[in-house]
Amino acid sequence: MNGSLRPSPSVVDMKLKRGPAGLGFNIVGGVDQQYVVNDNGIYVAKIKEDGAAALDGRLQEGDKILAINGVQLKDLMHKSAVDLFRTAGEDVELRVLKKLPHHENGSPDVQPDHQSPALSLGILVALAGAAILFSFVYTRHIRKHF
Repeated sequence: MNGSLRPSPSVVDMKLKRGPAGLGFNIVGGVDQQYVVNDNGIYVAKIKEDGAAALDGRLQEGDKILAINGVQLKDLMHKSAVDLFRTAGEDVELRVLKKLPHHENGSPDVQPDHQSPALSLGILVALAGAAILFSFVYTRHIRKHF
């Protein structure tokens, strides 16, 4: 263990079979259209419902595509990357850097807080009681002055 709490990014190789609507995802990025500051990489912008990528389930929005059919997607113009995807053939091999989860600063064994309905109801009752008490004291105070 190196003492780091951040999970290391994982590189995944996957094959997708082009469907009637293509590979089923949109890309962003490139030298001329940086999606991430100081990063010319190509990223998955949108997974199309019922497309090849959605049916496979491994590719996610925000993943960085490192290579397609063995061709590195490094320092390419956006249009060049699009052309590589369009001419990649029916069976497409992708090397993908999976995006890090949003909760990268937390401990992996910390569970999210879930309040029970009874606790929420108790808080509501306490607030209502405080409002009634405040109203009672306020109206008694005003009656003394008139």
